[in-house]
Amino acid sequence: MITELGAFALVLALTLSVAQTGLSAVGGARRSVVLAGAGRGAAVAVFLAVAVAFACLIHAFVVSDFSVANVAANSHTAKPMLYKVAGAWGSHEGSMLLWCLVLTGYGAAMAFFGDSLPPRLRSYAIAIQGALGVLFLAYTVFASNPMERLLDAPIEGRSLNPLLQDPALAFHPPFLYAGYVGFSVVYSLSLAALIEGRIDAAWARWVRPWTLAAWSLLTVGITLGAFWAYYELGWGGWWFWDPVENASFMPWLIGAALLHSAIVTEKRGALPGWTAFLALAAFTFSMLGAFLVRSGVLTSVHAFAVDPTRGVLLLIMMGVAAGAGFLLFALRAPTLNPGGQFRAISRESAIVLNNILLSTATAVVLLGTLFPLIREAMDGEAVSVGAPFFNLTFVPLMILAFAVLPAGPLLAWKRGDAAGVARKLWIVLAAAVVLGLIAYAVVQPRKALASGGLVVGFWLIGGALLELSERLKLFRVPAAESARRAKGLPRGAWGTTLAHAGLGLFVLGASFETAWRVEAAQALGLNGSQPLGAYTLTLKKVGTVEGPNYLAERGVVDVVDKAGRLVCRATPERRFYPTGGQTTSEVSICPSLLNDVYVVMGERRAGEGGKPAWLIRAYVNPWVRLIFLGPLLMAIGGVVSLSDRRARLGVGRRTGETVS
Repeated sequence: MITELGAFALVLALTLSVAQTGLSAVGGARRSVVLAGAGRGAAVAVFLAVAVAFACLIHAFVVSDFSVANVAANSHTAKPMLYKVAGAWGSHEGSMLLWCLVLTGYGAAMAFFGDSLPPRLRSYAIAIQGALGVLFLAYTVFASNPMERLLDAPIEGRSLNPLLQDPALAFHPPFLYAGYVGFSVVYSLSLAALIEGRIDAAWARWVRPWTLAAWSLLTVGITLGAFWAYYELGWGGWWFWDPVENASFMPWLIGAALLHSAIVTEKRGALPGWTAFLALAAFTFSMLGAFLVRSGVLTSVHAFAVDPTRGVLLLIMMGVAAGAGFLLFALRAPTLNPGGQFRAISRESAIVLNNILLSTATAVVLLGTLFPLIREAMDGEAVSVGAPFFNLTFVPLMILAFAVLPAGPLLAWKRGDAAGVARKLWIVLAAAVVLGLIAYAVVQPRKALASGGLVVGFWLIGGALLELSERLKLFRVPAAESARRAKGLPRGAWGTTLAHAGLGLFVLGASFETAWRVEAAQALGLNGSQPLGAYTLTLKKVGTVEGPNYLAERGVVDVVDKAGRLVCRATPERRFYPTGGQTTSEVSICPSLLNDVYVVMGERRAGEGGKPAWLIRAYVNPWVRLIFLGPLLMAIGGVVSLSDRRARLGVGRRTGETVS
């Protein structure tokens, strides 16, 4: 009965989305308070209906209702409760329902909290958000219904992929979708503004907080996914340029460009067309990610389904939404005000250069992601594009962007002083180079490119701190005055400093870990040892343990340093899940302040004299902690900026902008 309630709620949500679209569109066109209000009410009702459907699906997973096809395919009675709940969005059907929940939630938020928006623009934006809801809810109801019943219910389900039974993966999709779908609001506000012909500074001020929220949530989602890949997949890395990883990275890059471009449009009224284009592109790349993950065109541990038919439907939906947006943009672009003028040396120019590099980098990632699909479609030949391609194309573009980044906030609007900024930054550059040279001299083996990467990281952190010190006038005014300025500094400025410093921390971690990782692999019998850099690993014991839904072979590996002191006792596992007949490796990590000793145990094999042995693969991953702390600091910076009252409030309504 509860499942039927969920199915009914989904159909009701689809019907209400149609009403939301029609009422809001007509209300905006006729400037009708009644119709516009009804459209806002419908937006809230749609979200509530989808929330009911989502709650019903979770209930089906919690009680193991295997008469629901989605539950039978992705759950099991022996599965821990956290993964039963997470199983609700661990499948194609459930993930689309989560997408719809977030999409309609943003629509309800716009209806409920959008009082600062001009009434007509708000009505059009809610109508467009409703139209997106119609597309995705119709797909969910007719092509990917998570409430579908089985005529002959099994006694037990097939369970969720063991690799997805992990705390990080339980929270990764909600954060990722909150970021992905958050760009739908930016898309809706942009189309609404294009309809009204008012892409201006006020519009940019309305768009920026939604962009900031979506980008921050997407940052957390990507970081959780990278952390999961690091400690769950067992290959010692955190990023593999997997096509599905790229699918989430592209909207992040475009979102970062949009954040910076919107600042120019808000502060100076410049680049309105470019900012609107990026706003449309951000959600387009989010939809592209949904298509790549759910269409079956990619083979990845991250992919949800192999279903070309539904993939075609998703492609059509993406074409309709993106095509409508860019068609309207093409029609309106010639009429947009070009905005304020600025010199080649100015903060605007620095942001434009930043945007060009980020957009080009996104195009490179897109090419590397889609080229294997295009090549296979053309001649049937399977090719792969991996790290070497991206290292040669993407990384140099990012280095250029990072080189310019610290200078941008120090330049004045409209007309900057390049010599003055250079005088301020030379100390930061000198310190970064000295630290890089120290690393080159001290860390063995010597690696010039990696040391150069450290220079870039220190440059970003130093530039962020210098920009903050300039705002506070540190060492140039009394300490009390600097403290007063710090107290009055907008939260947006603190957020920018945190985000840029977090980026620097990430670059430091990525450069150091990638270049100086130590790896060793050897088949060890009991009490067998192998060297690993400055450590020695000894397999002390192997035993059997029983988990809630798996059986495991657990090793005990002592990690000692050169002085013979026990650093840690690692306990890697080989887990067998009887329900699905799958075997996985469970990594054991010995953490220190910045570094990890990472141990993986392979399958049993015959060793010397016929005695059993196990392949022990181990890594020393130096500074790996910064790889995850940096992006989290960036996300915190986004949240701090969003908490700035000036970022959360829209521009007041202009005189005469009332509905009648």
